[in-house]
Amino acid sequence: MVCALAAAVCFGTATVLQAMAAREADTAGGGGGEAALLLRAVRQWRYVVGLALDGLGFLFQVAALRSVPIYAVGAALASSLAVTAVVAARLLRVRLSGREWGAVTVVCAGLALLGIASGTEGDLGGPAALPYVLLGVALAVLVFGLAGGRLPERGRAGALGLAAGFGFGVVEVAVRLIDSVALLDLLRDPAAYALLLGGAAAFLSLTSGLRTGSVTAATAGLVIGETVGPAAVGVIWLGDRTREGLGWVAVLGFLVAVVGALALARFGEAPAPVAADAG
Repeated sequence: MVCALAAAVCFGTATVLQAMAAREADTAGGGGGEAALLLRAVRQWRYVVGLALDGLGFLFQVAALRSVPIYAVGAALASSLAVTAVVAARLLRVRLSGREWGAVTVVCAGLALLGIASGTEGDLGGPAALPYVLLGVALAVLVFGLAGGRLPERGRAGALGLAAGFGFGVVEVAVRLIDSVALLDLLRDPAAYALLLGGAAAFLSLTSGLRTGSVTAATAGLVIGETVGPAAVGVIWLGDRTREGLGWVAVLGFLVAVVGALALARFGEAPAPVAADAG
């Protein structure tokens, strides 16, 4: 659980640092479109540190998924929105409302309940067809993301965010299905391909959703997609359980953490800093 929380801290902090770098690159000017903007941002230390934190966060995520149930890791990763909100309030001087500070507290309370109730990861491998199902889901998310610009404007961001959540959910489940990290074993393991394709497809769908619609809608869809589905797979097919007699505490903690994260959905993309008051 400590690894899952460490991953959330890494991802949430990286979001703010990368947003700061992108804004500085945009302010510096130079034109050239989004590709040139990205190149200018990559030259800044904040962006590089953000990428490093993303990589470190993924390692923490993998370690967590190999140790605790998927439902606990998914809820912890959704809490990265709370980290982003707190870091943005500090570094970007974004004003959090009382409701948003309350949501941060709610997320923390939900994670505390999960920490109390979570058991060890399940030891089941699931149906033999599960890795291929994950590959199919990842392909569907990829196609959906590629077609994102052609989707009806109403509901587009939420749908793309939900698809991205499914893609990240594929990554979470695939990590649990990979038994060996030896190169030859990975090349023969469909779960490894599902992990790579699911992650790439999720980033594509989320980027499309954030660029073409509401950040809040896209992020809300993301939180739901990456928590509910993988948690169900872990409980039904992979043997994830809670501590004896604490099943209701885990369910309550999961719901509380996810609802709190949804209340912070606008931080799915780091918010713009509030202008200083005149005078």
